[in-house]
Amino acid sequence: MSVGQFEELLQTVAPHLTRQATNFREPIDPEQRLAVCLRFLSTGDSFTTIAASFRLGISTVSTIVKETCDVLWETLKDTYMPVPNEELWKTTALRFSEKWNFPNCIGALDGKHIVIQAPANSGSQFFNYKGTFSVVLLALVDADYRFLVVDVGASGSNSDGGIFSNSLMGQALNTGSLNVPEPSHLPSAPELGALPCVIVADEAFPLKTFLLRPYPGRRLPDDQRVFNYRLSRARRVVENAFGILSQCWRVYQRRLQVAPETADSIVKATCILHNFLRRANGNHGAEPDTSDSAEGSELGDIRGLRGNRASAEALRVRDTFRRYFNSPAGQVPWQVPHVNRGLPQ
Repeated sequence: MSVGQFEELLQTVAPHLTRQATNFREPIDPEQRLAVCLRFLSTGDSFTTIAASFRLGISTVSTIVKETCDVLWETLKDTYMPVPNEELWKTTALRFSEKWNFPNCIGALDGKHIVIQAPANSGSQFFNYKGTFSVVLLALVDADYRFLVVDVGASGSNSDGGIFSNSLMGQALNTGSLNVPEPSHLPSAPELGALPCVIVADEAFPLKTFLLRPYPGRRLPDDQRVFNYRLSRARRVVENAFGILSQCWRVYQRRLQVAPETADSIVKATCILHNFLRRANGNHGAEPDTSDSAEGSELGDIRGLRGNRASAEALRVRDTFRRYFNSPAGQVPWQVPHVNRGLPQ
């Protein structure tokens, strides 16, 4: 973050971080409050270390971080993560088609467990299948690694299907209340009929008419393997986004020693700051570094679903995309060599 970006951010949040002076002491100014919060998010240092650096009390630092994270989310979300409208979905679909060769795609979906310290008297509420305590970040990402929609706060003990189904995002997609455009034809393939706009995801999510997941199994026919490759190529943007998030905000490199409510505020603040920096840096469509990986961070995958039965219409939508990717209109030159790489001739 440059000095100019810090000043721009300070101008936006300063009115909400200003406190009234009293006869006992001068309030901590907004600039220092923002600096304390960003120091914590970007380094992951303990409250004790930050308190010593800024000559503040430990409880004061804790309060500043929670309050500033809430202010960052509330003041920036309408600008950098607005409620998607039809125009935004169409722009996202165009970018996925141009950049990742996946038409009618309006986002890549994935979820991560954010590891936290075991909350007091919480029992097994936040205890997940990996043996840690966590809250879940469910995110929908566009073709340029920016977060379109995030859902934060589900406890790690919830089933993976339940996390998506009970999230506001999942409910909005199921009810069709997210302003998603009407079905349209795939490029140069009107004979396949109109197909709905879809979200690409991995095996952890159910197959639906608006949500595509790979074909299951290992020894698949070539056409299904081509589809899985094309879907994986488009879906990796969400993995890259999580990698960029964890590398930029080092608070994710260790277990969060905070209450679940504060953890939710921290996750939302880092997501909105991620979008702020992506737009402010003008790196529209820039490729992430190969070092941008979530490996080694406290971001854990969610488990795949079992026993989920897809509808006939959802299966038809996936099969139609498979036919398109294997047709002259939808194939790309490198897909077959990539799929066959490493296999005996």
